[in-house]
Amino acid sequence: MWLLFLAVAVAAAVISCVRVCRAAAVPLPGDAASHPPGPREPDGATLYETAFLAGGPDRVADVTLVSMARQRRLLLAHTGWATVVDPVGRDAVECAVLAAIGPGGQHRIPAVREGLARTATLRSLADGLVATGLTPSATGRSGVDAAVRQVRAATLLILLAAAAAVWSGPQGLGTGLLLAWFALPLVLTTGTWAMARIEARPSVRWATTAGEHLLRRAAARVTPDGGGHRAGGRDPLTALALHGPRTLADPTLRAALHSSGA
Repeated sequence: MWLLFLAVAVAAAVISCVRVCRAAAVPLPGDAASHPPGPREPDGATLYETAFLAGGPDRVADVTLVSMARQRRLLLAHTGWATVVDPVGRDAVECAVLAAIGPGGQHRIPAVREGLARTATLRSLADGLVATGLTPSATGRSGVDAAVRQVRAATLLILLAAAAAVWSGPQGLGTGLLLAWFALPLVLTTGTWAMARIEARPSVRWATTAGEHLLRRAAARVTPDGGGHRAGGRDPLTALALHGPRTLADPTLRAALHSSGA
């Protein structure tokens, strides 16, 4: 009976790891295997595009919220609530954020992120980046994510199969030897899972090779006043777009975004 459990474990490990490798091997638009970066790259990207490439819709929401808070048009509480002060948006993304907050003028920041991600404004922003090869399509992202989830499920299945094999295995076969057989598929899945986690940096989910190159250019850009300072002199909104809430100097803003799940 334990051989049946071992066969199930090996099959699950092989199938899930092969799927991850196949998903990772598919060239995405903007990767070196498909075509060179689009013509927009030398001029860089807008702040919203940079935020999307680095952190997706949630990062776009955070940048917009912080930008409006710095202009005293929103209040961001350390408890994770956003309150509208000025209900007039100055661009399409700000209007979408205000719509996500709703007519009550106050909403939890996680709900604002979710609401913004569902708007036509964000879909249009994403479609434009897909068209220029800077971000993978939703289909490409979901394929890799599903493959990694399958490896995770296969790891759990192998552990359960090993436990069942120990419970039902013959008494003459040592437990250590039996578990050693299950260690082989377990090493395969955990190793693949670990490599996927290492490779799946935050920007990789949202940026292709061309998109990552653009992000590196944005990170290396000096301050607009020509001061030449690379560390600390960078525009705080650009730093937020690139690296997330940890770059914010204001502890209240950091707490607002972190306490809400950023």
